[in-house]
Amino acid sequence: MTEKEFLALVKEIELLKSTLALSGWDIQTGMPERASEYRAEQNAFLSQLLFERMTGEKMTLAMEYFAKNRVELSELGQKVYDKVKEGYDKKRVIPAEKDEAYNREASKAFTNWIKAREQKDFGLFKDSLANLIAMQKEFITLWRKDEKTPYDVLLNQYEPGMTVEILDEVFGKVREGIMQIRQTIAEKGIEPRVDFLSRKVPKEFQISFAKELSTALGFDFSRGRLDEAVHPFMTGFNYNDARLTSRWNEEDFQMGIFGVLHEQGHGQFEQNVSPDFEYTPLKNTMSMGIHESQSLFQEIMIGSNKSFWKKQYPRFQEICEGRFDDIDFETFFAGLKRSQSSLIRIEADTLTYVLHIIIRYEMEKMMFNENVSVEKLPELWNDKYEEILGIRPQNDLEGILQDVHWTSDFGYFPSYALGYMYASQMKHAMSQTLDFDTLLKCGEYLPIKQWLDENVRVFGASVKPKDVLKNATGEDLNPKYLLEELEKLYFDVYQVG
Repeated sequence: MTEKEFLALVKEIELLKSTLALSGWDIQTGMPERASEYRAEQNAFLSQLLFERMTGEKMTLAMEYFAKNRVELSELGQKVYDKVKEGYDKKRVIPAEKDEAYNREASKAFTNWIKAREQKDFGLFKDSLANLIAMQKEFITLWRKDEKTPYDVLLNQYEPGMTVEILDEVFGKVREGIMQIRQTIAEKGIEPRVDFLSRKVPKEFQISFAKELSTALGFDFSRGRLDEAVHPFMTGFNYNDARLTSRWNEEDFQMGIFGVLHEQGHGQFEQNVSPDFEYTPLKNTMSMGIHESQSLFQEIMIGSNKSFWKKQYPRFQEICEGRFDDIDFETFFAGLKRSQSSLIRIEADTLTYVLHIIIRYEMEKMMFNENVSVEKLPELWNDKYEEILGIRPQNDLEGILQDVHWTSDFGYFPSYALGYMYASQMKHAMSQTLDFDTLLKCGEYLPIKQWLDENVRVFGASVKPKDVLKNATGEDLNPKYLLEELEKLYFDVYQVG
């Protein structure tokens, strides 16, 4: 086999993956509800083709041949081979019919999740979730190598090298630090005014402002688009096609605007991976934590920065046609960054967001390491919210049904918190050479984008996450930068001396 033949096979795989991703995007943005069963069959068929390409005779031949004849591959070819082999080793241990069944179940699970949300009834989703968990547990036994726990196997798929042991320690420190900040502002802070945040802002005004911000920050709409979905997400099909979604509430402009800031950060990653990696798995991310660092950098490091809003607030007032002309900037920003316990993760404030992730992390550990029954999950979820955030969901919609992830994926949630920490660490490193606040105050975003492109995005999946973090920041993961960022922000907002 030649390198050209190998890369042609890899291209077929990537085209099938992007076709399945396009189908998934359509399911969440426009597919008629009654089309779900047929779509499940379509996806199962495509998944079967993908499985065959990834594990079939031709791929087995390629894996065996280049294992012995690696020198026949170019530098790029060797990187592609290593990444493809990871997927090959993962897929080939799963029987084809099991893989097909999982994809069919996941497609149905999304439809059942939507129905369960509408009825606020976990019971309508329970069987789908139980089936997916059972199948994942079966897969874990096949994937597991030297991981200490079953959940470590899932973590390793999204964040290579990450373990429960590491996360328990890091999340313990972050949780304690956030709790201390919350206690300090509760005891010594001045509560911001927030009544104006619920003023009606027409959906079209929000979309206009969100797209304007995204363009200014570096997202290229000639290679992307923005649509509406029940749960915000970004899907990148290729270098020139990154699709954003958000959801909108005319009485809560923050939800949609910050949702777009987040998702266009994902989109910027997709648009700035080296074009040399197109049609290979290297065009993806080295880890979901790194990918999340790019979305959270935009949403939090930039979008929660006072200097950023100092520049953008007059434009927001203009687009809103006078609705906020009576609100001065200091009042607006303080209200924007108010912290309070809340039930919905994607609507959480900057301070409490990681606590929402820690709750989900604890839930997934229970599912896979403690074998908790699915029937008990809603009550356990509610107990965790009461324990950590001091509030309790009143129904399943504002409880366990709020996230789309468990319609297909498990082990992803910690990536959000890791991304938050990575983003804080990157901002600290960036600030050693760039005057971050001044750039935001002046609306000069290009140097920030270029730093992220050159130090993170361009590499795609060609390097390990720990290596890109170490090279970009000069050190391994250090949660202190996140806690310093949060303390600085919230002590200012709450006027703590």
